Amino acid sequence: MKSLTPRWAKPVAMMAILALLAACALPRVGPNKREIFAGSVQRQGDAFVVAVNDRVTRATAVVPALGFTNNFLSAARLTSDTIRPGDMLGLTVWENVDDGLLASQGANATVLDEVQVDSAGYIFVPYAGRLKAAGNTPDQLREMITQRLQDQTPDPQVQVRRVAGDGSTVSLTGSIGAPGVYPIERSTRTLATMLARAGGPTVRPEVTQIIVNRGKQQGKIWFQDLYDNPSLDIALRGGDRILVEEDTRSFTALGATSQQARVSFQTQEISALEAIAQVGGLISTASDPTGVFVFRNEPAAIANQVLGRTDLQGAQRMVYVLNLTEPNGIFMARDFVIRDSDTLYVTEAPYAQWTKTISLIAGSITPVASVQSLAGG
Repeated sequence: MKSLTPRWAKPVAMMAILALLAACALPRVGPNKREIFAGSVQRQGDAFVVAVNDRVTRATAVVPALGFTNNFLSAARLTSDTIRPGDMLGLTVWENVDDGLLASQGANATVLDEVQVDSAGYIFVPYAGRLKAAGNTPDQLREMITQRLQDQTPDPQVQVRRVAGDGSTVSLTGSIGAPGVYPIERSTRTLATMLARAGGPTVRPEVTQIIVNRGKQQGKIWFQDLYDNPSLDIALRGGDRILVEEDTRSFTALGATSQQARVSFQTQEISALEAIAQVGGLISTASDPTGVFVFRNEPAAIANQVLGRTDLQGAQRMVYVLNLTEPNGIFMARDFVIRDSDTLYVTEAPYAQWTKTISLIAGSITPVASVQSLAGG
């Protein structure tokens, strides 16, 4: 009896079987949920896999605090008329005689326009000698010069003018309008006014950090906090080094998201939900909303708190699981804080793998059917 099975059916069946057998090797974006859970400590792996809940979000909501130490905050503002090393002074001496010590013939006043305070804080005035200028006000220095000269010329009148020099300056670098070295003057004695003097940050204020180095001390704050909290507007000191830079924190997005990339933070804090939105959201035809993972190396203190333990030491590999389909899943994702260097990974839905298998089978049938059509013709 002649078989009713078409001649092309066997090749098609063989192709379908081969396609199904090869399904496990189909292209995909990364591990699936089963494979991630298989790597957990509970299954002899090396990472703790933890489902996110309210307790976990509270324990992991740790954002590094930025601020100044008390040494910065308690420093008083410099008086604008205090003479400092490097300052330039202008001196004028009037003598009550026609033939004075300092004045030229026919003049009774002597003008010294550029007298620089040396690195030790001293200046030299003819007939008055070497005087300690640094730390004194112009009026105090005037009295000192007057006392030195009055024994040599009758009733000398002295005027001292201070011009800001390079002794009390700060340097501003980084993402600032006009980087450079600026003197501390009456109008620029605090951090905010000095930043304004240099043109302000050139990057978005929300992600701008201000770093102040003073000797071996360093303080860092958010630019936005500087204006929200006036107490952070610290007094400057000569030699301060101010760096203005954009926030360098970032996270990596992989898997079934619209964008796979290293993504910079756009705000001071970012949640898992915002991170997903920042990369274009989930791919509706490929992603598994029950398999949103955050990979992180967690400090031992936080890991112990999350796991309810006290014996862990050193950084721990943690994998946090978010299920967006749960009743409170969106709220959990909104409250879970993403931190620097996190990896956000979204698994593919089983449907996506099935679709790939069907496409592979359909792609195999088409050429066979075409051959059979030509043979039958």
